[in-house]
Amino acid sequence: MVNPRAARVAERIQQIVASMLGKQIKDPRLGMVTITDVRVTGDLQHADVFYTVFGDEHDAKSTAAALRSATGVIRSNVGKQLGLRLTPSLAFHLDALPESAKSIEDLLVAAKFRDEQIRQMAREAQYAGDPDPYRRPEDDEQDEPVEDFAQ
Repeated sequence: MVNPRAARVAERIQQIVASMLGKQIKDPRLGMVTITDVRVTGDLQHADVFYTVFGDEHDAKSTAAALRSATGVIRSNVGKQLGLRLTPSLAFHLDALPESAKSIEDLLVAAKFRDEQIRQMAREAQYAGDPDPYRRPEDDEQDEPVEDFAQ
C-alpha cells in the first residue's frame, strides 16, 4: 500500500528536480535529462530519483557525474521548497526504461516477422489427401451394392 503523503512528496520532488535541472544547474556535463520517477520511503527520509539521458553511454556517464556533484545543491533547494522538518536524502539512478522499451520493440519486430512467415506458409499450404474428404449423397449412388453373405 502506497503512503499518500509519500506519493505527494515524491511528485513534488520530481517537479522541483526537473525544474532545477532545466533552469538552475548549469553544469556543462549535464546532458538532456528527463526525470522519469521519484520513489520516497514511507518515513520521507530518502528519495530515489530516476532519470533518462538522451544520447550515448558517454553522455549518460557525464550526466551521472554532474548529478553527483550537484546533489547537495539540489537537496538544499528541495528542502527549502518542501518545507519538511527533515529533508530527504537524494540518490540519482539511471532509469532502465529505454533499454526495456528497446528490447520490447525488438521482440515485437521478431513476432511480426514470424507472423508473416506463418501467413506465407498458410498461403502455400495444401490439404493432405483429397481436396474434399467429406462424403456426399450423390457419392453413395455411385458405389456398388454390398453383397449379403448371410443367406
